[in-house]
Amino acid sequence: MAATKYHDVRITVLKKLEVPEIHQEYAAEGVHTHCAKYKEGHEYICKSVVKPEGFCSWAWVAVQDKVVFLALGHDYPWIKQPGTEIVCCADGLHPVLYKLERIDS
Repeated sequence: MAATKYHDVRITVLKKLEVPEIHQEYAAEGVHTHCAKYKEGHEYICKSVVKPEGFCSWAWVAVQDKVVFLALGHDYPWIKQPGTEIVCCADGLHPVLYKLERIDS
């Protein structure tokens, strides 16, 4: 049986959001009001659907299935650009939006 060929997928930090009213009510003392890991525009390349080095493990859980879908060559029908998806990290106190883009080789 032939091995599955995966496309590479670029993961870009699209936007870091702050939710001050939620953070104020639920966050423990001293917790950042935003994700301290990334800067907007930061990019990672995912090869063979493996978490890129330095990419947040918690964020990876939120994006992994979408990366696999794109890496297999599929498209999301609700996105204008083929090979693209917009996804949010599951951390409700420090939400981050990511743009996933299939790299067609």
